[in-house]
Amino acid sequence: MTNFPDHDFHFIEGEVLLFDKPLNWTSFDLVRKVRFIIRHFLGVKKIKVGHAGTLDPKATGLLIVCTGRKTKEIEKFQAGDKEYIADIYLGATTPSFDRETEVDEKFPTGHITTDVINETLKTFIGKQEQIPPIFSAKRINGQRAYKNARKGIDVEMKPSLIDIKEIELINFNLPELTIRVKCGKGTYIRALARDIGQKMNSGGYLIGLRRTTTGEFNVDNAMSVDSFKAIIDSKGIDNNIV
Repeated sequence: MTNFPDHDFHFIEGEVLLFDKPLNWTSFDLVRKVRFIIRHFLGVKKIKVGHAGTLDPKATGLLIVCTGRKTKEIEKFQAGDKEYIADIYLGATTPSFDRETEVDEKFPTGHITTDVINETLKTFIGKQEQIPPIFSAKRINGQRAYKNARKGIDVEMKPSLIDIKEIELINFNLPELTIRVKCGKGTYIRALARDIGQKMNSGGYLIGLRRTTTGEFNVDNAMSVDSFKAIIDSKGIDNNIV
């Protein structure tokens, strides 16, 4: 990990950079901005830059970005367990399982208590099948699912095997609850919000999501794109940034 102002960056040899992705940015938006900054200061037209694990535009938090030869390690980083803090709204559903689309159905929530929530959350621990959101980047017949969904094309989403290692209630104040989730690769927290709501007969959708860890990396050690640019600006092109 190289997020310190006194570090001599070696972008072509390879760096692992930790960023705190802003709200409403796609993961590719962040990668594209970082690539532009690096290209400008190296004075090169091309350099490999990629991220290890997509975050939805409505999510914030840890995004691992690799450069140069370190892009070969992206798959290894993606395989690490991830931890999230998720805010869920109970009593309604949306087609995208988050705020990207409008509420399509409402449900009662008067029967929901802290005990009901805790008992429900326990049932999600372990390996299980999960149906991914249709509004997701998952490829179906070579096409991103969300592209078909936004066109109103009905696509069958096949279940994927996921593994939820830990899940706990952090806060509950109807109609909202906050949970911490530690899970394996391929878990959609939006789909988990949907499933929790379904199991409590209340409906539910994600209203906030923050990734705090991926493998050994923590968002506490991440930087903003602006901070990264300021660090690079302070070094200049002749300060071993190659």
